[in-house]
Amino acid sequence: MTTSQTVYLLLDLALILGLARVMGALARALGQPSVIGEILAGVLLGPTLLGEHLSGVLFPTEVRPLLGALAGVGIALFMFIVGLEIDLGILRGGGPVTLWATLFSTALPLGLGAALAWPLMGTHQHVSSVGFVLFLAVSMAVTAFPVLARIIADRNLAHTRLGTTALTCAAITDLLAWTLLAVVVAVTTGKQLDWRLALLVPYAALMVTVVRPLLRRASERGAGSQPDGPGSGRDFLALVLGGLLVSAACTEWLGLHYIFGAFLFGAVMPRGSGGRLRAGVLQRVEPLCVLLLLPVYFVLSGLKVDLSRLNASDFGELAAILVVAVTGKFLGAYLGARLGGLDNRHAAALGTLLNTRGLTELVVLGVGLELGVLDNRLYSLMVVMAVTTTAITGPLLTRILRTEASEPAAPRLPSTNGPVHTKAGKSE
Repeated sequence: MTTSQTVYLLLDLALILGLARVMGALARALGQPSVIGEILAGVLLGPTLLGEHLSGVLFPTEVRPLLGALAGVGIALFMFIVGLEIDLGILRGGGPVTLWATLFSTALPLGLGAALAWPLMGTHQHVSSVGFVLFLAVSMAVTAFPVLARIIADRNLAHTRLGTTALTCAAITDLLAWTLLAVVVAVTTGKQLDWRLALLVPYAALMVTVVRPLLRRASERGAGSQPDGPGSGRDFLALVLGGLLVSAACTEWLGLHYIFGAFLFGAVMPRGSGGRLRAGVLQRVEPLCVLLLLPVYFVLSGLKVDLSRLNASDFGELAAILVVAVTGKFLGAYLGARLGGLDNRHAAALGTLLNTRGLTELVVLGVGLELGVLDNRLYSLMVVMAVTTTAITGPLLTRILRTEASEPAAPRLPSTNGPVHTKAGKSE
């Protein structure tokens, strides 16, 4: 790097860190998840407010690839944490409410998203019609599991039927959504559909049958060793970080996005006896990820959002996107929960919770823009949808559950259950 690039990089990182903290604190003061403020910080630094010229001065073209590399590492760490926090054990014993709510809250948004894709297809550039339809369907079905976990903890819903049902539905839906997004990547990058893609299933099987047991042995060894000795928490952390980066590189080489490898590595992390070391991994990985690397991703995402160029027809499309996004998730979860036997109020609360999209949606949209499935104009509209659906969750949930204020509160989740949570109150 040149001296100029180094200076700009360091100053940009300082600016990003400072503004993200300020906007995150402001969002929390307004009763919103801090991720709302951080996403808006990225938009504020982009062309929407500053214009292309000033935004380009703050973030020169030659520095953006360097920021992009840091953001890529941050997203890999985030996806690893998402996979780590989705404990497949909660998927058992959910009962009819979980079954029907998951089915309807996944199927209805998928169907409505696919239907919405047809009129949008004629007004937006895309590299694949099939990929475009599938992508819009997936983007409407996503729920931000990390943000949802934090909201449930903060509302004392962790050990309630509503809280556990919402987490289980979100876990299953996100697993399906990431699988479908992998299909979108494969369909869109059809020129890369060679022998490497045939290795995907064996690779996933290898992760479950070989890598997971090895990680369990390493974690058990670390749990019984002295600090800083062989197999200690520090050694285990190095093993985990190296492993998730290798896994991310493998899925990228296989023709899919690197986020799938990072997510898969987190999902196969051992539970049980390795719980203490897993908690240690989260405590060490989260601060770097949430304080610096993810805000860089927010800013780079914001640089691609330009709301100043939207016209009347674009706002009409935005209204349609919001209606489909909110209605699909809410009605799907509500109808499924009612069919499963949940009362009217809690079914409505479940539909509201599952409308949380947050950073998970932003990651999905970033993949779509990178693949060429979305153009910049539609990407901007979808980012607005992600922020809006996340922002309305808290106020609507308060209104729906306001009559329960006098009931005893359920115990709060431990801080490590919020995947991107720090002592400073940061959450994603």
